[in-house]
Amino acid sequence: MTTDGEIADPFGTLKQALWICGGQWAGKSTVSRLLAHRHGITVYHYDFHDARAHQDRRVAHRVGNGLPAADPDPDTVWVDTTPDRMAADTIAGFPARFEWALDDLRALVSGRPILAEGWGLRPELVTPLLDSPRRMIVMVPTDDFREHQLRVLPRAAAVVQRVSDPERAQRNRIERDRLVAEDAVRTAIGLGIRVLEIDGTRDADAVADVVAEHFAPYLA
Repeated sequence: MTTDGEIADPFGTLKQALWICGGQWAGKSTVSRLLAHRHGITVYHYDFHDARAHQDRRVAHRVGNGLPAADPDPDTVWVDTTPDRMAADTIAGFPARFEWALDDLRALVSGRPILAEGWGLRPELVTPLLDSPRRMIVMVPTDDFREHQLRVLPRAAAVVQRVSDPERAQRNRIERDRLVAEDAVRTAIGLGIRVLEIDGTRDADAVADVVAEHFAPYLA
């Protein structure tokens, strides 16, 4: 942030950015890669940076809030909790993580738009940056398509950490992801951001066509 409260954007990157948010396993990354190849734009994958490059900042954030530097016990995160609590904690943590993503994006310079995609790029956080709602779209899987993804993509339901009750941890994660996606949809609708439901009837190229049409004013 700047001293007068405006969002810092030294190279105008944020002003030009396009955004894809939504639920886990809706195909956001796949569609973004297709658009990059088709239109020569640069894609910023939030999930990759959030899980890897931001770890040092995550530790510093915990310490700054009086919490232990080490990651919480996996059972505390995945087993000894409820999906509602997990979803609430996840949503509450997005604003700080969004600031780290903005720092990454500010450092990028391109003659073409930069497309940022990821579940943490929430409508309520991105909307203040937009000059038009057409710069953002929210992709969410239907319940049936989410079940399909869980069957065909083992990583979609995986809990990578060792826990005492893997089945409960898996159920908690799946329900948490659904609740977080539902919250993104409610927020997007309230802010006038387009929501695109992914039900599996269109392949990735066809979905990319829809998203490209939505972003058309900025891809020409």
